Amino acid sequence: MDGRLKGIGLLEALRAVADLAMPRTCVVCGRKLLLREEHICTECEIGLPLTYFAKLRENPMAAAFNSMIQSEIDSAGEDAAYEPYSYAGSLLFYSGSSSYKNIPRRLKYGRDFSEGSHFAAMLGRELASSPLFADVDAVVPVPLHRARRWRRGYNQAEVIARAVAKELHVPLNTSVLARVRKTKTQTRLHRSQRYANVKSAFMADCSTLGACRHLLLLDDVFTTGATLCACERALRAALCERFGLEEGRRIRISAATLSFVGK
Repeated sequence: MDGRLKGIGLLEALRAVADLAMPRTCVVCGRKLLLREEHICTECEIGLPLTYFAKLRENPMAAAFNSMIQSEIDSAGEDAAYEPYSYAGSLLFYSGSSSYKNIPRRLKYGRDFSEGSHFAAMLGRELASSPLFADVDAVVPVPLHRARRWRRGYNQAEVIARAVAKELHVPLNTSVLARVRKTKTQTRLHRSQRYANVKSAFMADCSTLGACRHLLLLDDVFTTGATLCACERALRAALCERFGLEEGRRIRISAATLSFVGK
């Protein structure tokens, strides 16, 4: 018997046998994983560029998100006096020059749902341990246009949102938001063009929502916040229509992502 199979449980034994046939590798550095390592080797896990945003009411992601929302409110001439501050959290810093970028990319482009769910659960536990997100009522993933979802076969934001909702012990709601206009991919646009690309691309229907105090929007990567802001504005309008202007404005809409661009 292979020495690696001694003193381990059945599931670990099966994994060890599978590793002999098809070794698992670290998503970051590509090294072969040890038996008890999951998706990332111990050395790379120690070096994870964690943001710790979830425990900070004010952080770079929250500042950017709230600033964009306020800009839209001002341009529309609306009174946002009753809209609560949006909290924001992200698991990791994202850099194009770092191998840690493979964590969101392997889910988005590699269909690695197990890997994506693993790190999304880490994000969920981070959010669950923060008092800022203790009253979240439902998790809402940023939707893909139906044509893009059909081509890709899945929505990476939904994969992340499902794992986060499980850790928060709240429902996942995929029926509230819809992307009604097909847009160019954000990755090919300059930062100044991103909001114009997604503005009015989303519509919300809150008829499936019961009484709520706090909704959490989920996406894979936060770059400028344009997509999340467009979703927030659509959701806010629908909440006001569903619950009335005063009550709809009191509901907090926060955001979370797997990665945050910038440091």
